[in-house]
This record gives sequence, structure tokens and C-alpha cells, in this order.
Amino acid sequence: MFRTTLAISLLVAGVQVIVCADDAPATPTEVELGALTLKIPKDWKQDSARKPLRLATFEIPAAKGDKEKAELAVYNFPGGGGSVEANIGRWVGQFESKGRKHRVSIGKAGDNQYYVVEVSGTYNKPVGPPIRRQTKPVKGSRMLAVILQLEQGVYFLKMTGEDETVKAQAKALRQSFGGSLKDEKEHKA
Repeated sequence: MFRTTLAISLLVAGVQVIVCADDAPATPTEVELGALTLKIPKDWKQDSARKPLRLATFEIPAAKGDKEKAELAVYNFPGGGGSVEANIGRWVGQFESKGRKHRVSIGKAGDNQYYVVEVSGTYNKPVGPPIRRQTKPVKGSRMLAVILQLEQGVYFLKMTGEDETVKAQAKALRQSFGGSLKDEKEHKA
């Protein structure tokens, strides 16, 4: 990976000052997944392993203080994948009720409506093959899941991981499909 460094040399009171912009935001990578094009930050790495039912899986670096990477899974199901309310209920239900917090918002990305489900608490993380339906409780987790309704079908984006990591990536997730928190409104089920 190449990183461009911008250096500006200033002469101030006879002292040369060099300002480097190494931390300038990198141009996102466009990833086409059927009718959906996502703009993925450069530090999100696409997993090349095929996983059942998924169009793509991305590993997201852990935030400072967190130990594990987060994961973004992208899905699209023939026939739609169920109602908005059924998916919201299923995602919220993947967290233990004790200490769980959640909110649902609705927004527009261009002409496309989307819903964002944010849940925090103890996540019942799937382990092993999905058919076994085995989980392990993981405290201090967060999920940010999106139902994106395109003319060509419904896409589901589900980011899960440690609380701070997922919170730190909320803006980038929305930007990946053209959404914006400031334009969202609370969704009443």
C-alpha cells in the first residue's frame, strides 16, 4: 500500500518548519456487490474466504483499547430477506435483554431509503456453522446493522464487534453507502 505524504515547508522567523499530512484521509475503495457499490475505507480488509449467504465480509481494525477486530457482513437475499420489522426484531434479539440498549433510525441515501439498527450490550455471538445455532455471550459489544432498500433489491449490512470499535466506525459505515446520521430520523416500530 502506498501512502502519499504532503510536506509543506514554511520559513518563520528564520526557522524552517515542515508540516506533514500523513494522516490525510485515504480515498475509499469502491467494492461492487451486485447492484450495490460500497465505498470502503482503505483499512477495512475484505475477507477472501466465502461464507454462507454473504456477498462479502470485511475485517475492521480494533479501536484503541479494544482487543478484537470488528466484522462487517453484507447480504442480499432473493425474495427480500423478510420485513423491516422482522429483521429489526431479530437483530435486537441477538443481544441479551439485561443491559441491552437499542435505537432504530430511518434515512435516505439518494433515492434509497435505509434503516439503521444500533444495539449495545451482551451479544450472543454465533460460533460454528449457522445450522447449529450455537452462540457465546460477549459483553461490551455493539451492532450497527443497515437495511438498504435499492430499486434492484434489499441489501443488509451488519457490523458487529467490541463497543468502541463499532462506535468509531459508525460514520464510515454510513458513508460507505451514502447515508448520513444528521439526515436520519427516529424510526417508531
